[in-house]
Amino acid sequence: MSEQTGRVDTADLWFDPLCPWAWLTSRWLLEVEKVRPIRTRFNVMSLSILNRDKEDIPQSYRDRLRSALGPVRVLTAAEQRFGNEVLGALYTAIGERYHVRDEPRELATVKAALAEVGLPEELIEFAGSDEYDEPLNRSHRAGMDLVGEEVGTPIISVDGTAFFGPVVTPAPKGEAAGRLWDGVLLVAGTDGFFELKRTRTRDPIFD
Repeated sequence: MSEQTGRVDTADLWFDPLCPWAWLTSRWLLEVEKVRPIRTRFNVMSLSILNRDKEDIPQSYRDRLRSALGPVRVLTAAEQRFGNEVLGALYTAIGERYHVRDEPRELATVKAALAEVGLPEELIEFAGSDEYDEPLNRSHRAGMDLVGEEVGTPIISVDGTAFFGPVVTPAPKGEAAGRLWDGVLLVAGTDGFFELKRTRTRDPIFD
């Protein structure tokens, strides 16, 4: 175990900034970093790509997805031009606006996030460009290949174990975050384990 060896494990998280559940999972992972020997590495995926060929999704959700590709393209452009290390700060700036402040899910909001983290606001131009669609599709596929086609965002991979979720609200903090991490790794790392689920009874809580 990494706690015994002193090794710090990398927890890869695949996210789409549109998803409130992925946002909560990302905030939980950052809490886990404080109490367990892990570091989070952010990776983009796209709900637009995931659902583009599906016919059984509600029209209201399909309408939301039409504008969801642009922000993911901007994030991918930022990563390609400035390195993976910028994704965490940019995702945080976008997510705070989307989910905590409930600002409009529009490109002006993403542009403000770019300015906040010191990235060129001109990156917003890539929202309507396919220039970086190849690395976007590669990143998306890398996450999906770990867990199969029946899930979405968030996806986590650590030390050879990958899983969708956890879907949790509010995001646990402190040692509670660490205990959830321990439990998730235990069940996800069990050979032949596939699913543990119950009906959601509350909306996302952003505190």
